[in-house]
Amino acid sequence: MYRIGIDLGGTKIEGVVLDAGGKELFRKRFPTERERGYQHILNRLKSLHDELVATVPGQPTTFGIGTPGAISPRTGLLKNSNTVCLNGRPVKADLEKLLGRKIEIQNDANCFALAEALLGAGKGKKLVFGVIMGTGCGGGIVHQGEVLTGAQAIAGEWGHMSIDPLGPACYCGKKGCVETFISGGGLEKLYAGKFGVSKPLREIEREYFAGEPTAVAFMQEFFDRFGRALANLIDILDPDVVVLGGGVSNFQALYTEGVAAVRKYVFTDELLTPIVKHQLGDSAGVLGAALVGI
Repeated sequence: MYRIGIDLGGTKIEGVVLDAGGKELFRKRFPTERERGYQHILNRLKSLHDELVATVPGQPTTFGIGTPGAISPRTGLLKNSNTVCLNGRPVKADLEKLLGRKIEIQNDANCFALAEALLGAGKGKKLVFGVIMGTGCGGGIVHQGEVLTGAQAIAGEWGHMSIDPLGPACYCGKKGCVETFISGGGLEKLYAGKFGVSKPLREIEREYFAGEPTAVAFMQEFFDRFGRALANLIDILDPDVVVLGGGVSNFQALYTEGVAAVRKYVFTDELLTPIVKHQLGDSAGVLGAALVGI
């Protein structure tokens, strides 16, 4: 049985075909173009799905999609997606009708966590918490090789814990969510709001390493908030490993100053939880989507 997976991101859609042994046979990505709306995204997904299937003609395939947000167990509609045109829409039912097949849709952070737990930095660990710190901030929990979704399909959504009720407004309607403080998109907005100039995170990071005082002070606030947020999570879940993904995870100081902040706030005498960088790069999401497919 061949496995097909698609990672539906805010800026890109990526698909992969795996053989029965998990070997990658084909991969393709192109822009999501979410500004063109709901139906356009569905049509993009169908186009990529059909191209992936065509690489293994006549062969049975499973199919899974990873996307921001989750399917509501109550309504069957997508919720909590930062690609907001998908929210409140019957994405799964519409895609199944469009493709003429059953599909599995799973939260993108859950896909990331599953791939890293089975194939990457969390391999061999019993309880893995996977974090995506990119445009937004998501999380997924994998226990003994299986994704935990929860009764409301929100397990692992630490990005929407509020750590400051007076903090920035989040797209979810609340204020001071973890996502607004430590995601790449959140950090860039905070910087622009505080200093009146927009800079990409990579430039802020370069200035931090160069010792520029404004960037140093700004990033020290980031480390402190990261430490508080992740310590709260570890206090509740106590995972065997935390795997960090997304663009922010490539910031090396996160594994020194950031981990030191977690150690400062966690409710234990010694922080034993490894906090490590992903091993699968930006492939984790699409590989996880293939792994969850039906």
